[in-house]
Amino acid sequence: MTDCDLTIEQRAAVEGSFEACIAIIGAPGTGKSRALEARRARAQTLFPRAQPLAGDASAAIGILAWSVLRAANAASRPIDDVDAAQVFEAAAIPLLALEWDEFTRLEIDPEVPGLRSPARFLDSAFRLFGKLRNAGIAPASFLEDSLAAATAFYAKPPNFAHPELLHATKDTYRDSLDVSDKELARQHRREIDLSKILAKLYRTYVDRLADSGLLTPTEAVARALALAAGNPALGATLRAEIGYACLDDAQELGANDLALLRAIFGDELTGVTFAGDASSTLGSFRGARPEATFASASQTFMLRSQVRSPIALELAARQLCASHEKPDARDVEPALHVHRAKSPQHEAVTIAEWVRARLAEGTPANRIALLFRSVCDVHAYESALLDREIPSQTGGDFNVFTDPRALDALALLWNVWDPFRHDWMLRTLSIPPMALSDSTLALLCSEPSDAQTTLLLAEADAAPLVRPSRWDPKRHVRLGWNVTRGDRDADLNAIARTRVRHFRDLRNQWIAALGTQPLDRWIERVWNDGLARAGAPGSARALAQEHILASLHSRLCALLPAMPGATLGDLLESVALRAESTLETSDTNGDERFVRILSIDAARGLEFDHVVIADARAGSFPRWYVPDTFLFSPKYGIVPKDNVGDATASRTAKFTYYMHRSKARDHYNAQERRAFIYALRRARKSALVTASGRATRGVTAPEFLEELRAVRLPGTVVI
Repeated sequence: MTDCDLTIEQRAAVEGSFEACIAIIGAPGTGKSRALEARRARAQTLFPRAQPLAGDASAAIGILAWSVLRAANAASRPIDDVDAAQVFEAAAIPLLALEWDEFTRLEIDPEVPGLRSPARFLDSAFRLFGKLRNAGIAPASFLEDSLAAATAFYAKPPNFAHPELLHATKDTYRDSLDVSDKELARQHRREIDLSKILAKLYRTYVDRLADSGLLTPTEAVARALALAAGNPALGATLRAEIGYACLDDAQELGANDLALLRAIFGDELTGVTFAGDASSTLGSFRGARPEATFASASQTFMLRSQVRSPIALELAARQLCASHEKPDARDVEPALHVHRAKSPQHEAVTIAEWVRARLAEGTPANRIALLFRSVCDVHAYESALLDREIPSQTGGDFNVFTDPRALDALALLWNVWDPFRHDWMLRTLSIPPMALSDSTLALLCSEPSDAQTTLLLAEADAAPLVRPSRWDPKRHVRLGWNVTRGDRDADLNAIARTRVRHFRDLRNQWIAALGTQPLDRWIERVWNDGLARAGAPGSARALAQEHILASLHSRLCALLPAMPGATLGDLLESVALRAESTLETSDTNGDERFVRILSIDAARGLEFDHVVIADARAGSFPRWYVPDTFLFSPKYGIVPKDNVGDATASRTAKFTYYMHRSKARDHYNAQERRAFIYALRRARKSALVTASGRATRGVTAPEFLEELRAVRLPGTVVI
């Protein structure tokens, strides 16, 4: 990149002093990343010996945190949120069993909001603790703030009969505002007990992580901050090595992130360059504080010239965010297409045809993206693409362990380890290359003519790879026996008998090879031998299967280093836990053969020629706002939702009041709107926005597609 490629605004930002902290801000598509990269190149020329901190801000902070930990010789092991959730659940077992001393001494009443539904309670607590750590709020401070806020609120409660509050509250929950002094005192006591329970659980969880030397990304930042703040010399040493920092998407940084930067670069953040856009923040509810980040800069460069998005998309973006600034709308080329289909199936077909048309125009596949608020369930859209020979990769909050192609591969591993897990065995027998009929499967699940045979088998012969404690002669193991020993081979037809015997021979070979080579290599062998290719060689389905298997293998290999001495069974049990988690994520590699299907968070910082924003209906994008079992505010402390004990209303008065006062739903919908606009601005040439079914009135959650259809902006085509 040369200076000629930069606008005047960008060049000014590039030439800003490195003796101060500067911010490069502007809407998506104004060239912030380009200016930041040019500034980094300039700094590299000025400071050739520096080892700069550069790239995505959140990732760079993670790198900085681990640099601090290594420099301080703080022994630790990184874990992800799935592992952290398991540590948290283990820490919560004594609470759920009511084994805490505080309960036996009657210091705390366990009848607190949320605890009657343990799963919901733990999910809410885990999310809350993550936000607290990111905000730098320790367990002791959390309890102190909660108790003080509760005292202040109940000592002088607000007017629960205020007309504005009553009008804003649904009829269903209006009874929560009809409270006496006695009822408020009771709710206060419940809130105090809840605060104490959460504080102790929070402290126990943090201590368990520390004692085990385990660090999530959030914990790594918190630990690094504590070390750097207590050792100025450490920060100075790292500052000399790093030299400067160029951080993109800085609007996603939280309080702890910014504090760690100050611990290294000083209170003035000398040498740090932030690039981002506060209006594009996607992590407000996770603790992102863009106002504080950009206010740290001593000099700000505003980029206003749009260098990416077509005018039609910019018009739509500004319409959605109610901006008074409108670009010149004369001679606008059509660039935004909107479509509401009858059903999700029709929507998927429309999208697939639109993508095929873009490919026919010569657009590389990896320059096209389907963006969703969440990619947990996008099978229908991927299937429609595959039907048209268009392979895709899915990235974001997609759990590869739940993909049907991954399950087929995992089934083979389970068949080796425990042939009596009949759910996995039936899966293998039902799909290619076995593909046994229902009648054959029924036969394999039934007793042979001589049912006494298996009663006399030695325990060691029963399940050679399963620990002895797993064996029980009273278990229903008939299917496993019939497949692994051939007790019903004589009753099978010729084709089925050949397939079962071939599988049995392969399984015996796999068992013999297990332990003779690294587990990752052994897994590859099993899949190569036992899985059938999906589709013809080189077809879209074959390519998609190859990608899923590569992603699955990569995830399995990533788990092994943290499991020294683990058996195949240990690995499979770990995978089973992860398959049930909502915290698993997947990446894409940008292969030019694949269209990308991404969640909005996974698309951060990326751009494409053509973008599809799919499933843009209320409840999907934007998602419904569902408050946690309890909320936390520095001003109001813990805000319990459910009213428990001797209560007449389902919700607490404080929760009803807080929801109105804080405008939590409005803030949530505003974040969803920012996410939608951010997705729209990922496109360089055109965008298609789709939804299915009837539109709602947009009261609880906005209908972005209908907003665009209603105004008929220049360059927008309704199809």
